Amino acid sequence: MGDQLFKGSVETTLKVIGGKWKLVILCHLMDGARRFGELRRGMPDITQKMLTQQLRELEEDGIIHREVFMQVPPKVEYSLTPYGGTMGEVLHLLADWGLKHQERVDKEASPTSSDH
Repeated sequence: MGDQLFKGSVETTLKVIGGKWKLVILCHLMDGARRFGELRRGMPDITQKMLTQQLRELEEDGIIHREVFMQVPPKVEYSLTPYGGTMGEVLHLLADWGLKHQERVDKEASPTSSDH
């Protein structure tokens, strides 16, 4: 893959899933449809405004589907579209890398027996 093509492709990907919360939202939706409140409880550090914004952007990009159930009280569920489901492989690769990175950080932070 050409260097410019590679960089451009990564940039395009980050325009869709970049930021602090979008990948976390996708991880939650990999397990199935979730209501707004369920997502919010699963990510206690995200504000309501930010969650709403991130969900809208993911919906606009065709990654998630928003379904409104006409009932009282109204119910809204978010789920991955078939296209959004293709992110599963990417999420698993990121999770594997993150685990290896955390193990490396932990190993570097722990004192070795020769330090005693």
